[in-house]
Amino acid sequence: MKKGFTLLELIVVIIILGILATLGFAQYGRMVERSRGAEARAVLGAIRTSAAAYRLENGAVTGFNSTLAGIGATVNEIPSACRSTHYFSYAVTGAGADNFTAIAQRCTSGGKTPDGVAGNITLASNFSLTGSDVWGGVGGY
Repeated sequence: MKKGFTLLELIVVIIILGILATLGFAQYGRMVERSRGAEARAVLGAIRTSAAAYRLENGAVTGFNSTLAGIGATVNEIPSACRSTHYFSYAVTGAGADNFTAIAQRCTSGGKTPDGVAGNITLASNFSLTGSDVWGGVGGY
């Protein structure tokens, strides 16, 4: 009696391994992209710290903007547009007496390679007595 696998059994195993590999690569790509969102969360946290310091100095967050948050076009600033050192570009999109909103927009071209698909992470902070931070996002971040 011969021992071994038939050609059909080997083909079935190869097909199953191919399906599992395809699913694994897709999941791996999503996890890598989510980890890139950590950059944005860290930078948005630093912007929040700047906004809190501004509020302590001025009594309100009104007037806090991207320039005061350290966002700009020079090398030492948080990038306001996509560039090869970051996966995201950043902006302060609104500031009131006790609150502000900042956004990190995923670079789809011109950012740190590889460029990603469109998406963003937002941070809305409220510095009133019942203050809170609300994180949001689009694109799996």
